[in-house]
Amino acid sequence: MRDFEESTLWRISAFERNRSDSGSSGFARLDRATELPTTLLADLRRLRRDAATDDVLEVVAACMRHREPALLCLQHEQLVWPVTLFPAQMLYHSPRDFSEATTAGLATLSVISTEPPGLRPPGHWMHERVGLAQQYRPLEPLLWALAMQGPRNTLLSEIGGRAAYRLIPNRTTGERPTAPGALGPALQRLQRESASLREIAAWPGLSTERASRLLNGLYLCSSLMVTRTHPAAREEPGLMRSLLGWPGRGRR
Repeated sequence: MRDFEESTLWRISAFERNRSDSGSSGFARLDRATELPTTLLADLRRLRRDAATDDVLEVVAACMRHREPALLCLQHEQLVWPVTLFPAQMLYHSPRDFSEATTAGLATLSVISTEPPGLRPPGHWMHERVGLAQQYRPLEPLLWALAMQGPRNTLLSEIGGRAAYRLIPNRTTGERPTAPGALGPALQRLQRESASLREIAAWPGLSTERASRLLNGLYLCSSLMVTRTHPAAREEPGLMRSLLGWPGRGRR
């Protein structure tokens, strides 16, 4: 495997061959062996028990929840796309800008592996382990792309169930997100009132899937307040049927 500075994405076959030979992805290149923090590892193990291990949005949500950096090797069509998340700095590192991801690739994106970060964030005192400046990019656009175009079309498990939702300023920047089309008025309305997923899905231009994706994006960007006891709290659509043994939550 070449270093992170390479702009070429590697084919799945080459990645798997290297991992079989070396026992690692080949991207982690810190001086000493490192492990993911125990709290994040516990969350990832829970995900492996409760859901598909390749659910990219749940894995990213766990990293954001714990504010821990991690290297995700993502399968985008037939290519491996290494993405290192730095939640505390709201940055990600990748040899190529994730805005180049295709619509089809985003819709079928999956996690091959989750590893300790192979690089440090900009400004770290171990500057020899900091990558090229142009390969660090704002994290928020990536989070929105995964939420709005990724494979998951239902609420993240952390925010699902009986709940009401409201838009709040980002806990770090104090800013409120913006969105095009029908999502813009929905964001404005969520600033003024709390609403359940069922109510939001009935707003003009929305559906259960679009509302779920919107709420997932707000959660990932630390702009969502979830309340379980608010008068507006309701079970998410399909959940009661799932509890009764009927088809309920799912992914594409």
